[in-house]
Amino acid sequence: MRLSVTAVAVMVILSSFGGASGIRFVINREECFSHKVEYGNTVHFSFVVIKSEGSWHYSEDGVDLVVKGPNGEQIHDVRDKISDKHDFVAYHQGIYRFCFTNKSPYHETVDFDVHAGHFLYHDEHAKDEHFKPLFEHIGKLEEALYNVQFEQHWLAAQTDRQANVNEKMSKGAIQKALFESAALILASGLQVYILRHLFERKLGASRV
Repeated sequence: MRLSVTAVAVMVILSSFGGASGIRFVINREECFSHKVEYGNTVHFSFVVIKSEGSWHYSEDGVDLVVKGPNGEQIHDVRDKISDKHDFVAYHQGIYRFCFTNKSPYHETVDFDVHAGHFLYHDEHAKDEHFKPLFEHIGKLEEALYNVQFEQHWLAAQTDRQANVNEKMSKGAIQKALFESAALILASGLQVYILRHLFERKLGASRV
């Protein structure tokens, strides 16, 4: 019996990660993703704008995200956000749509993560007083494991974004320094030319 209970516990925990989906994509204008959700599921999702293509300078350009339910009802709506993390309970079973809109002139790389969690076996064995405490503990462990995974994915995406920001700021600083150096050299050359020209004129006048 212990072996079968352990096997069921492993099946429950592994099944929870079957509803997770992480993707990194490049958006031009609009991209939509669909995710099938069961009634009563808690849906967790997050996104981070990793970088803007073709923009050498640091940019705060964000994206819009609209989440709609199976009947077209609006669940979530954010505008011009670089990152966002949210969750909701699904009161309707069906396909939920996550639509991103990019209003900047650059292609942007977005990291998107979505998970629909539901404790599959709890309701089926709720009447069994021997199994109920066990599955309640499994449910808590399942949620804790997913939260760790979800936060790790979120932090990894934030780290990647910060690395890209630092790289662009470094490139911008280098280009600014090169421009200032070139301007300084040009100004110095111009000063030498003017002084030399004035000296030659003064020397010519003194000879006369």
